[in-house]
Amino acid sequence: MATVDITGEQFASTVENNDIVLVDFWAEWCGPCKQFGPTYSAVSEKHQDVVFSKVDTEAEQQLAAEAGITSIPTLMAFREKVLVFSQPGALNAQQLEQVIDAVKALDMDEVHAHVARSQAEAASAAATQDGTQIPEA
Repeated sequence: MATVDITGEQFASTVENNDIVLVDFWAEWCGPCKQFGPTYSAVSEKHQDVVFSKVDTEAEQQLAAEAGITSIPTLMAFREKVLVFSQPGALNAQQLEQVIDAVKALDMDEVHAHVARSQAEAASAAATQDGTQIPEA
């Protein structure tokens, strides 16, 4: 599968409507981005079950800010709508293949359970901070 350019309007639907999505945040002026681009594109041809997307951080500054991008290139991987990998820096083909293999091998039942626990803990902590939680006697 070839890489696809996505915009801020397409980002959420791309992540929501596909099992595995890789996102390369890049810019035209970025040397390491130009180095990583052909590797990313070549590896995309080997994985028809993965969406390889690219976000131009110059054209999509708001999306890059919302994603917390502070260094490019940054690669993010989503599986079943969950961010499971995020790392700045250009990867070589072997490293990129390792990331893809690791993402495919994840036990997503375990990941979703961890996300649910983290959200519950955050909600509990927020309730405690705003005084809405009733203390135990």
